[in-house]
Amino acid sequence: MNVPQLRRFCGAFPGATEALHGEPYNFLVYAVGGKKFAYFKTSTPERWRFSIRVAPDRFVELTDVPGVKPARYRGRFYWITIVDVQGFPVAYLKELVEWSYRWAIASLSKAQQSTIGLIEPASRVSA
Repeated sequence: MNVPQLRRFCGAFPGATEALHGEPYNFLVYAVGGKKFAYFKTSTPERWRFSIRVAPDRFVELTDVPGVKPARYRGRFYWITIVDVQGFPVAYLKELVEWSYRWAIASLSKAQQSTIGLIEPASRVSA
């Protein structure tokens, strides 16, 4: 999977937004309901490195993989950085992005999830 394909994949999730943060941050952020689930670095030296949140047990596993490291400043919150997405297995990458998205969704209130259209509002029963 290349960077444009991964960008389309991240942007296709229900309620996902894409925001470009310029200087001094240089990040392209994907979020749902204001909660980040993925981002790309958009400046050198690691242009298009990709970061996502992972489960704590996967964090240890993944940071041992060549080309994967704890995300700068966010590693303590179980975010990883994949330096070259093209060299990463596609199915596994999609699974990790979907988990990060679901984690972001789960951190939203039920009202926020309903507003975004992620859950159906409780139906009213007439007496």
